[in-house]
Amino acid sequence: MGLYKRGSVWWMSFSHQGQQYRRSTETEDRKLALRIFDKLKGEIAEGKHPDLHLDKVTYDDLRDLLINDYKIRGRRSLDRAELSLKHLGSFFSGTKVVEMTSSVIEDYILSRKKSGASNGTINRELSALNRIFTLARRQTPPKVMNPPFVTKLKESGPRQGFFEHDDYLRLSAALPDYLKPVLTIAYFTGMRKSEILNLQWCHTSLTEKKITLPAEMTKSGEGREIFLAGELYDSISSQWKIRKAQYPDCPYVFFRDGHQIRNYQGAWRSACKRTGLNGRFLHDNRRTAIRNMTRAGVPDTVAMKISGHKTRSVFDRYNITSENDLRSAATKIDMALRQRHAVLKSA
Repeated sequence: MGLYKRGSVWWMSFSHQGQQYRRSTETEDRKLALRIFDKLKGEIAEGKHPDLHLDKVTYDDLRDLLINDYKIRGRRSLDRAELSLKHLGSFFSGTKVVEMTSSVIEDYILSRKKSGASNGTINRELSALNRIFTLARRQTPPKVMNPPFVTKLKESGPRQGFFEHDDYLRLSAALPDYLKPVLTIAYFTGMRKSEILNLQWCHTSLTEKKITLPAEMTKSGEGREIFLAGELYDSISSQWKIRKAQYPDCPYVFFRDGHQIRNYQGAWRSACKRTGLNGRFLHDNRRTAIRNMTRAGVPDTVAMKISGHKTRSVFDRYNITSENDLRSAATKIDMALRQRHAVLKSA
């Protein structure tokens, strides 16, 4: 029984009912660590620590709490949560929860930043970790008593990426055939990735030229209709012909070799690199579609119905203004002032 250092932090080692325990004092000050240790020993002697068995709980014992929570609540971003768990697990797997101190979590943050992860991505992972701790405390009996503080990083402003029409054409030409229609529907409608890749023929009517998204497929939890015309209708029709001829049992509108498209990032990044569009994402088409609709004169309320935005504030954030928009505005202002000056001069 005693104090020892792990890195710069003092840890406590003690036994209770035949079991050996180790806990961090979360301080680098030895005098403070001694006071914390003396207090703990006194509380143990008074029987105030029935939770000592929690020292055996590991990160792996808790990770499924998050997955189950997503499934129970019907959260639609389960794939995002699973990706966060993958990164968390690569660092914390096998680690006892009592050893997951704030300083250890900071080590995780540094390792993720070193690997090139953005602050936004790291924050999503930290949110998943924080949610795990919250769910663990709510268990009966609790699986965590004193979860560590999970810091958050400062994020940059919302992404501004979008595709000009020439970008769209070049990228479409560079993508493999199975991804071309995925780009097309994203570009014209602004549908979310999950809505596109989970879209089935039972949601699509070529006769009525429309897609009917059920509530359970949308992030907002509200169903919506999207009508098809021109290039988008032709793209969906071509998908139907391919499916009918080669994969009659495939229920998905967008597929690869008769199966639902899941991992497309490698082909996407390769096409973006070849066309000089590095760093672009499929989701950037969401901003693109909204921008195109508003500039085509589609009322904002209608555009929001198509894109599935519930709030005006988020919709406005996606309505990106480009350099060409600003240049066009300058030209329009100049023309208006010239006309006004001409009228005044002739009066």
